Amino acid sequence: MLTHSATLYLASVLIWGSTWYAIKFQLGVVAAEVSLVYRFALAAVILLLFCLLSGRDLKYSPRQHGFIALQGLCLFSCNYLIFYWATELLTSGIVALMFSTVILMNIVNGAIFMRAAVSPRVMLGAAFGIAGIVAIFWSEVSGVDNNADTWRGLWMCLVATYFASVGNIISARNQHNGIPVVQTNAWGMTYGALIMAAYALISQVPFNYDPDPAYSASLIYLSVFGSILAFGSYLTLVGRIGADKAAYAAVLFPVIALGISTLFEDYQWTFRALCGFALVLLGNYIVLTKQPNSG
Repeated sequence: MLTHSATLYLASVLIWGSTWYAIKFQLGVVAAEVSLVYRFALAAVILLLFCLLSGRDLKYSPRQHGFIALQGLCLFSCNYLIFYWATELLTSGIVALMFSTVILMNIVNGAIFMRAAVSPRVMLGAAFGIAGIVAIFWSEVSGVDNNADTWRGLWMCLVATYFASVGNIISARNQHNGIPVVQTNAWGMTYGALIMAAYALISQVPFNYDPDPAYSASLIYLSVFGSILAFGSYLTLVGRIGADKAAYAAVLFPVIALGISTLFEDYQWTFRALCGFALVLLGNYIVLTKQPNSG
């Protein structure tokens, strides 16, 4: 079980860390909400076909569908769109820092909605992780302008992160009530795509398509790896080790993204950034390892 959970954790971190680079090819010609419709609709179709071909049960009660739709609203639509809006106002480093607060939100929401115990060890690890992210992106953090656009972007990030956190808790709730992750994600991504499509139609955003092969390639990657595999791995992990511990993966996403940026965009690591990376790793160790039994 431990090895399997470690594999799920590693898959979540590596895939989502790489999606930061893939998303760049989605921006420009096609509106963000329309790209999200394409992404989650494709992922939903693949998952639904997989469930049908593998004989998985897709029949659920209206109440169960209500919670699945709520998960789709929080995880597969609203949070992404609001983060896309925030990236137009803030640098990627600030967005990464704000999203890392999901680990604190998961601790609080888990205690409120799931009556999960608050672990001082996870709180300590979260503090190290967030401090590490601050150090890594210090040049961006220290250069933030105190203006209306910045504050609007920061509030957007907090709202989007809270949506993601609530989605984590709902997923844990659905799993505890016997709804498997694969089926939940299949229906949830369907609802997420429909919600985004409805918003795009109301906003009168054109449903165009970018003919650039890079757009199609990134769309397939984001649908199959970033949506189906990463969410499947991460939400399974949420059900097994808890939303608080699983959320620490969000602290590692930007570190992986910077590693990819080092290879493809000539990112240069500073001593402060390396110290921040060490803090992130220390926080990861504290969160994911068990405290030794005392004498």
